[in-house]
Amino acid sequence: MVEDKIYKDYVEALKSRNKEKADFLSFVRAELQNSAIALKKNALEDNEALSILAKTKKRLEDAKATVGINAKGDFLEKTEKEIAILSEYLPKALTEDEVSAVVEETVKALGASSIKDMGRVMKEVLAKVGLKADSKTVSDLVKKRLSSH
Repeated sequence: MVEDKIYKDYVEALKSRNKEKADFLSFVRAELQNSAIALKKNALEDNEALSILAKTKKRLEDAKATVGINAKGDFLEKTEKEIAILSEYLPKALTEDEVSAVVEETVKALGASSIKDMGRVMKEVLAKVGLKADSKTVSDLVKKRLSSH
């Protein structure tokens, strides 16, 4: 389970006196625990935990992009480290070509022919790729594919 792995890594970071990693993993564990409480569960399923980790990673990437050039070096460095830590727990991302292949396959399977079919195609593609691709990339590729016909 993802939560167990995070806990083990948290304990390891404490033992090795890696304060930054321990602090961040503590924050992640608290987010997971809060989500479990909100869902009235003792523990989250792996897919739920991964979804929360992906949202947290996206939030960090957005913050990094928003602050961007005006940020101090240590903020960007800290954010980069946190993104790297979260990436250890998330499934490896698909390349754009791999996502494009899934989009092509789905368009053919559904018989989609126009931009009006975008919602159906998006739903199917996102179900297939899960957390391995972000919805913006999928949306762009689906839009491009359906517009080309």
